[in-house]
Amino acid sequence: MNLYRTDTGIYIEQEARYFRLPAVDWDEVVCNEGLFEEAKGATRGTAVGAGEIGSILAPVVSQEVWAAGVTYYRSRNARMEESKVSGGGDFYERVYEAARPELFFKATGRRVVGPGTGVSIRTDAKWSVPEPELTLVVNPTGTIIGYTVGNDMSSRDIEGENPLYLPQAKVYDRSCALGPCVRLATEPLSRKEAISMKILRGGAEVFTGKTSLTELKRDPKELVEYLFRDNSFPQGVCLMTGTGIVPNDEFTLNAGDRIQISIEGIGTLENFVL
Repeated sequence: MNLYRTDTGIYIEQEARYFRLPAVDWDEVVCNEGLFEEAKGATRGTAVGAGEIGSILAPVVSQEVWAAGVTYYRSRNARMEESKVSGGGDFYERVYEAARPELFFKATGRRVVGPGTGVSIRTDAKWSVPEPELTLVVNPTGTIIGYTVGNDMSSRDIEGENPLYLPQAKVYDRSCALGPCVRLATEPLSRKEAISMKILRGGAEVFTGKTSLTELKRDPKELVEYLFRDNSFPQGVCLMTGTGIVPNDEFTLNAGDRIQISIEGIGTLENFVL
């Protein structure tokens, strides 16, 4: 079952049929301990067509968005390369091999955009890329209730100049996109699930990449456990799990580019660059 937040309400999708949940508040849904039972109950109601559910919004309101770094070997290599001049390359090797993961704050709800809307690149950056990531949706008790598609926009030149500049490279308005839905699940996703990304410029494909969850070094539950150490999330939290797809070093995003990120079983998150 997939859960959608739209401008007309909250819907459960099952087998291409859409059922409206009684709840009208997204925070209430994320915090609902009986969410799976309520979702199953909703599918016994009256279905509506896809065209009747309204515009799809990002699946986040009061939730913070956090992110994990250097969880894929490809990301480790890219971070080491971008920061080697500043002397930070060794940091990423250590993080990749360490027991403790890298976790950092990414966005508040107001900084997150949904499908079909614009993401931003920093005006003071010269090397910006999207980062496609499986994103966990976690309730206040630390239980993973579902999965969505995330785009962790990143200014690689700012982070590469000095690893201490990470917050400036990562946290700014419209630096994060989530959607199109939350795949509700009580069990972990299959490690065979594929993640892919395409970037289009003027209608032509300028980058394509693909990986799978088998390349993810960290266990999602382990990442959540570290995030919840001495930390609380009364409205739940979204946790991006890192990227295994990084464009080559010569590539940077331009205004007007379209970014398509797909994860099997969840869908495609598409955004354009402002």
